[in-house]
Amino acid sequence: MNALPALTAPLLGGAVRVAVGVLWVLEGAEKYRAGFGAADILLVADGTASNPRAPWWFAPVRATMQALPDAFGLAIPALEVLLGLALIAGVLTRLVALGSIATLALYWGSDQLIAQYPVMVLLSAVVLAVPDSGRFGAAWIVARLSSDRNGAPRDGADRLSAGRSPRRRRAAPARRQPSR
Repeated sequence: MNALPALTAPLLGGAVRVAVGVLWVLEGAEKYRAGFGAADILLVADGTASNPRAPWWFAPVRATMQALPDAFGLAIPALEVLLGLALIAGVLTRLVALGSIATLALYWGSDQLIAQYPVMVLLSAVVLAVPDSGRFGAAWIVARLSSDRNGAPRDGADRLSAGRSPRRRRAAPARRQPSR
């Protein structure tokens, strides 16, 4: 059996995962470099108050941003860097890709749209759509390090961390009890 078609989806998904991760790290690093902080958060929050393009659901977010601008000023760049690093490493890939889309939706809700955000949403959606996008990430490395040469887990390590679905595992044959 040719292994190339079986590897195509995980490799493509992994490449897309790393690409969107790099974009997130660059976005967060740019905010750190530019001194992003409370003033920027207040600028965004105040700008949405009278903006007809801001959706109705952004009002409670705006109120929270106005109440805690210092916290948001620290949290937003940190969130972006963490999203990027988690995607690059392949940690909780699908959950982080969903968080990526949610974060970008929040940015769109505040009418902060730059050219790379639609690309990042598309890439994050591909990561969600390809089930094995995280296959060659941190969980795969840990599983490989915790198994012997034959691929059997050591010390009861669970093969689920290797990105394999539980439905692929085969149950051990039932043992017969001796009759008395």
